[in-house]
Amino acid sequence: MKENLATVLETVSDELGDRPALVHGDRIRSWYDFDDRAARLAGFLDGRGVRAGDRVAISLFNGIEYVESLFAILKLRAVPVNVNYRYKETELRHVFQDAGVRAMVLDPMLAHRVAATAHGMHTFVQLSTVDNPLAATAYAEAVSGPPLPRRVRGDDEWLLYTGGTTGQPKGVLARHSWVFRVCEQSGYTVRGLPVPQTLTELVTVTRRIRDGDDRLVCLPFAPLMHGSGIYNTLATLFGAGTVVYMAGRSYDPVEAATLLDRHRVTDIGLVGDVFARPLADELDAAAAAGRPYDLSHLRRLRSVGLTFSAEVKERLLAHGDFACYDSIVASEGGPFALAVTRRGDPVTTARFTLAPRARLIGDDGRDVAPGSGQVGVLAAPTDDHIHYLGNEAASARTFRVIDGQRYVVPGDLASLEADGALVFKGRGSGIINTGGEKVFAEEVEQVICRHPAIRDAMVVGVPDERWGHRIVAVVAADEGVTTDEVRSFVGRHLADHKQPRRVVVLPELRRSPAGKADLEWAREVAAAAE
Repeated sequence: MKENLATVLETVSDELGDRPALVHGDRIRSWYDFDDRAARLAGFLDGRGVRAGDRVAISLFNGIEYVESLFAILKLRAVPVNVNYRYKETELRHVFQDAGVRAMVLDPMLAHRVAATAHGMHTFVQLSTVDNPLAATAYAEAVSGPPLPRRVRGDDEWLLYTGGTTGQPKGVLARHSWVFRVCEQSGYTVRGLPVPQTLTELVTVTRRIRDGDDRLVCLPFAPLMHGSGIYNTLATLFGAGTVVYMAGRSYDPVEAATLLDRHRVTDIGLVGDVFARPLADELDAAAAAGRPYDLSHLRRLRSVGLTFSAEVKERLLAHGDFACYDSIVASEGGPFALAVTRRGDPVTTARFTLAPRARLIGDDGRDVAPGSGQVGVLAAPTDDHIHYLGNEAASARTFRVIDGQRYVVPGDLASLEADGALVFKGRGSGIINTGGEKVFAEEVEQVICRHPAIRDAMVVGVPDERWGHRIVAVVAADEGVTTDEVRSFVGRHLADHKQPRRVVVLPELRRSPAGKADLEWAREVAAAAE
């Protein structure tokens, strides 16, 4: 549907009124209030000179204010920019300059970092202004003024920043119509509902949901600053559902299981074993203690972005009659492949079915033959307009024309079994995926090598049962350099999740005569030191 996402949300809101749209802790925001407060925030931003096409950053923890801010920005026909609240000044400066951010809604914990990097911005809204180096307007004040009148809108730009493969966050620039297609599977298709193509059809489908018993309540575990969190949220809202957020700022499986039970959640959005394993631990412990959680209402558990192991799926499925959806997608597009597992099905790890219209392409540009043993790259059709903001070289590598069709090819490797099953191999670039966060090894290496006692560094990912991979740095330095010292040094320049969990110190590192790092050797050294 080629409609502005704000118009889609307004249309749904008009049909649902006092029904709950957002839940955060003890707070419940109805659809009416959600729309009204977003319109008032949009009115404030408009009064401060934010115009259609301006980029407005959001750096908040999960909660009602994040989604209200997103809705307000869309109402203005401005462009939301997701900002990782873990970023330090170097990363913030890059995103602000790369996107051309003009205004920002932020959590107070980020205020001093933003104050040092926010050149060119003119408007700030802060949840609390107790500590206020930016002279920001308090959020409560910003939503207390007159609402912005509704307006005619178009298929505007959508910008989502991803960790990417270049060592700096990259902005994926798309359109609202693309986002709606990304969300339609979770919002409509898996529920057996028709996907609306017009606002009239949207009204019809929304009324059918409102007047029926197909209740959708989603509990997304991933942060809204990531694609997984925001797309799960939007899919639920487009599908006339309710989104529930954990009140705590860090993932707590006890709180997650409690909310799952209390709000009769139908859908969970998570990122692989990093979230699923602790949840399985809590469900197992509660059942063993004779106080099992009620999961009779749970219908779908959706995982993207990280390994979702057979063992954890099996443990979760023992607690309810629902389906585990394991997807290979990327911020740039997809889906590429899908695995659906229900209780009683064979349970596997990293085995999928190619998504409709997706392909596995070899180096020759041809489809990989099932059973050939050849490893290829996953490709999925995409729109002509989607690309990386200001990065033509990276766009050319990732968005390719194959047989006259434009595909997104982010570098995920796989092979095909003789029976057509797809076996996922992982990302072929220098990315370490740790807990759902993408970390570019070279970026961390460059920072480590600035340490006066370190001569050389290689950063690799070592498999980890919970986090997918953990970061290990193998460095050339004199004895006495410690893991804590290197972690602290990296932490002064990069986000905390990019700090190595272990540092292996050696006299020299193994490189080829041309200076190329022997990463296989580095991984062996890192694994042996564990």
